[in-house]
Amino acid sequence: MRGILGAALAAWAVTGAALPGAEPASRRPYGLDDLLSARRLSDAQVSPDGRLLAFALRELDMAENRYVSHIWLSPVNAEAGPGDPPPEPRRLTNGKEGESSPRWSPDGKTVAFISTRAPGPGPQIWLIPVGGGEARQLTSLSTGAAGIVWSPTGKHVAFTSDIRPDVAGGDAAQKKRADDDTASGVQAIVIDRLLHRHWNEWRRGRRTHVFVASLDGGEPVNVTPGDRDAPPFSLGGPDAYAFSPDGKEIAFTRGPPAATEAWTTNADLCVTPSGGGEVACLTESNRGWDGSPVWSPDGAHIAYRSQEREGYEADRFRLAVVERRTGRTTYLAGDVDRSVDEILWQPGGRGIWFLAEDEGLSTVYAAPVDSGKSSGPTRKALSGVHMGTLSMPRDGSFIVAESQSLLRPAEAVLARLEGAAGGAGPPRRLTGVNDALFESFDMPTRKSVRYRGALGDEVQAWVLLPPGAAEKPRLPFILFIHGGPQSAFGDAFSYRWNAALYAARGYAVMLPNFHGSTGFGQAFTERISRDWAGAAFEDLQKAVDWAVAEGIADPDRLAAMGGSFGGYMVNWILGHDHRFKALVSHAGVYNLESMYGSTEEIWFPEWDLGGPPWQKGGDYEKFSPHRHAASFRTPTLVIHGELDYRVPVAEGLQLFTALQRRGVESKLLYYPDEGHWILKPKNSKLWNETVMAWLADHLKPGR
Repeated sequence: MRGILGAALAAWAVTGAALPGAEPASRRPYGLDDLLSARRLSDAQVSPDGRLLAFALRELDMAENRYVSHIWLSPVNAEAGPGDPPPEPRRLTNGKEGESSPRWSPDGKTVAFISTRAPGPGPQIWLIPVGGGEARQLTSLSTGAAGIVWSPTGKHVAFTSDIRPDVAGGDAAQKKRADDDTASGVQAIVIDRLLHRHWNEWRRGRRTHVFVASLDGGEPVNVTPGDRDAPPFSLGGPDAYAFSPDGKEIAFTRGPPAATEAWTTNADLCVTPSGGGEVACLTESNRGWDGSPVWSPDGAHIAYRSQEREGYEADRFRLAVVERRTGRTTYLAGDVDRSVDEILWQPGGRGIWFLAEDEGLSTVYAAPVDSGKSSGPTRKALSGVHMGTLSMPRDGSFIVAESQSLLRPAEAVLARLEGAAGGAGPPRRLTGVNDALFESFDMPTRKSVRYRGALGDEVQAWVLLPPGAAEKPRLPFILFIHGGPQSAFGDAFSYRWNAALYAARGYAVMLPNFHGSTGFGQAFTERISRDWAGAAFEDLQKAVDWAVAEGIADPDRLAAMGGSFGGYMVNWILGHDHRFKALVSHAGVYNLESMYGSTEEIWFPEWDLGGPPWQKGGDYEKFSPHRHAASFRTPTLVIHGELDYRVPVAEGLQLFTALQRRGVESKLLYYPDEGHWILKPKNSKLWNETVMAWLADHLKPGR
């Protein structure tokens, strides 16, 4: 193994830049305050003529314990060279409450955005002229607005709002019901179905529906009425609804009926008139998830993402194209063993570009299309970086995306794809919103490595070392374990689990993409179902073995930390691998049976663990960490939030009780105001300070 893999550490990446460009100066250590104060770029959108970029930029307001977002504009010089510095952006909005989600009007003269800047109920849609002038409020629904999509005619926008479907009479009736509920003084809820709460909120009978608002005014029209989420909470991917090119129809994703929505993933692609009316569902014959529609330029076809198997949220997303006139569906790109994410039609509808996760990075593929049929093999149009949030000018000459790395936050980039006008070209940065900050740091180094894992398979991992570390430094070592479990560690910056922050403090950090990880082929992903503590656990053990054998990890100073499924795996390690000096379990699954009865999306345990716990042949007893509490002895920090409805707080409390009762050194960090993720700035600061102190006490990185 050493002969095959030893060369993987021969040369370490020494730059913090996500893309080619000038090397940052090595000056001072990167720290927690730097992570918190980094500006957070999102929703980068190129204008229809390709000349301007709009994006949201969130900045820290620690005094208010929040991040405030505003909309910025930046010139796009499509002909600039790779070494040219990004232009200076200008701020377009400056409301006290902030703004987000910029979307260009088809003529490029107006940007729509979401804001709570006006007194009243929740976020609303606002419009601001790009050439100068005051923003005007478009919507004023008592139930708020989100998810802006412009009509191609520029006369309407579609958006979503969460309403009570059992209340007739428009927004006035919705507001009266909400006011009456508040005035009653009763907070109790009568529940007659599952999925009554989700992630970190109680649904209280609300449904997400698509509305269409006219720019000329009037109350928006609910075009997806009924007792279903339409669109439903997404399994990932782009917008769940879109106007046809002539603006006369809207394609949207519709969730399952209320009676089954907690244990099925069977969503359908549907079409309805943009003014409201009869709904036609195009994918009812497929039992898996169908959605994220993108119309062809001529309106004759709709491309979308499709899963074949019902109840399996990690099934491969296929690229599908349905002919609007006949309803005939064709599946494309069958030669690519990756899940389809974002979709763009090429100019003229001659093909489709789609984004896919690919071995810790991203690849844009080109799928030729001829009248809705595949007309050749799928090709790679761009690869080698981590990117997302694709947008494209009207002529399709290039794409704009957000690109990042483990060492640098997201920036907007321009890339020319294979098959685009002007030919392919590498990504070039359009923004540098964190250049001044990150160029002052002496950042860690990162490297992609591969080692032999379970079943003789090759496993990819990221390894980060402190600045200036020797090739074989024998450092205190942290094993990061990702959640999902059908997820992956990409070369992507995290504001919650920031590996570079820990490497900068003197640790070697390893992030393995074990069996079950996405982006390495569907068979690799599926290996974890019905085998939670099998191949994946072996992969993690062998990751540590590899790091020790390579001279990176000090075998006497090992730690592991993870959240969600990563927390589950930490809990499993507690009872099965005692070489670690410290563990951190965040929002970890502890008792599989109690987890099933208190989580919300029960399709997940039913698929991954073999049905409900009362059904014979399931894995609840076989793979539940709580069954092995008698073997717990490693010092463990437990972290959980009260508002976590995905892995309810009782999982963390049960774990902490077992540790305390067993006399194991342990500590509980409990958040009454957070859910599955710790998001508030002051809470995030405490999270990192507590974790770093716990690791320092047990691994002593400065030794």
